Amino acid sequence: MIGSNTQPLLVIEDSDEDFEAFQRVMQREVVLNPVFRCTDGEDALDFLYHTGAYLDPEMAPCPSIILLDLNLPGTDGREILAQIKQDRNLKHIPVIVLTTSCNPKDIEICYRYCAASYILKPIDINRLVKTIHSFLTYWLDIVILPDAVSN
Repeated sequence: MIGSNTQPLLVIEDSDEDFEAFQRVMQREVVLNPVFRCTDGEDALDFLYHTGAYLDPEMAPCPSIILLDLNLPGTDGREILAQIKQDRNLKHIPVIVLTTSCNPKDIEICYRYCAASYILKPIDINRLVKTIHSFLTYWLDIVILPDAVSN
């Protein structure tokens, strides 16, 4: 079992295949954290600011971690990261970028906006599963998050 708490995790990912792989690894590892998914930038911002379809905070709890794809339809991940890290109520949330972009400018921009990690998303499904497993082990089992200390 990975993770000993039930802090929410927000996955901002437009690829159904990648999200399904993520869910399979979470189920296999018996991860207790609830997972919320947004498939585009506008949906993610609605989730984080409790607007649109997410007026009820119970439907959109403040995530303890955000896993963010950069190449999203509409508002892209770079813009979402910039907005999160400029918001005093959200900037404490670790944002882990998981993307296919190995563009040095993207890497530089993400770290300039204080991304906690930048992970290259492997195209091979077996390597993707290993990457997701490593993410879950590190961020949900090893790291101590600020919200976990206050609970």
